[in-house]
Amino acid sequence: MSRHSALEGKRALITGVDRGGIGQAIALEMARQGAAVVCHYPYSDEGAAAAVAKIQADGGTAAAVQGDFTQSASVCGEVVDFAADFLGGLDVLVNNAGLTETFPLAEVTPEHFDKLFAINVRSQIFSIQQALLYMQEAGGGSVINLASVHAHAGVSDYAVYAATKGAIAALTRHLAVELAQQKVRVNAVAPGLIEVPRYRETIPDYNPAVFAATVPWGRLGEPRDIGPVAAFLASDAAEFITGQTIYVDGGTTAQMSFVAHLDGQALPAAE
Repeated sequence: MSRHSALEGKRALITGVDRGGIGQAIALEMARQGAAVVCHYPYSDEGAAAAVAKIQADGGTAAAVQGDFTQSASVCGEVVDFAADFLGGLDVLVNNAGLTETFPLAEVTPEHFDKLFAINVRSQIFSIQQALLYMQEAGGGSVINLASVHAHAGVSDYAVYAATKGAIAALTRHLAVELAQQKVRVNAVAPGLIEVPRYRETIPDYNPAVFAATVPWGRLGEPRDIGPVAAFLASDAAEFITGQTIYVDGGTTAQMSFVAHLDGQALPAAE
């Protein structure tokens, strides 16, 4: 893995680093661009440990830290404190930790609701709160929250999950304004259909071609499509960008919903 210096000297915490997932891709890309990174994982360290080993083998600085964000908000602070202690400060926080669960509205329970909001929203708020202490010491920083295309449009059974992602988009806008005077930028990345191991493990009769056919760009996204976007937002080249949600979705949110059902037919002419 060749290295270049766009993020040289940056100290970054990436939460939710799993095997083959978006968090792992972001951690590897930021390290490739020169950042020292800490990889957080909630339960299994497989993805975080692999990322750390790869980064260290390539001459970079990395460590892993465990934290179950469903337990309490204080866990978020402990993870941030570990990262800042290991790295000697903190310049970048990537709030990637998240959980996808789908239920028809009639089957949603308070337990499901609380779990999704604890991981997807509460962890972001309290991680940012703690990271802000270190970013103030550093004279500024960059926060990158992971949202989703589900913050933009709806499909059945995703109501609670989509609500968490909509909350993240709103949180991003508001904190960008609140923290601007402290030179802390807050942006979000909203992935579309990104093929991760979970797809093949949890979707019955998974057929990537069927999913890819719904994407205007003609393919499913991959975690490597997200890493460079997050790295750019963390870099000084993005110094005037804050409060934005960047959709990385191959045109999915730009497409009129009915077009996917036309099977190649031309649109009717406007009268």
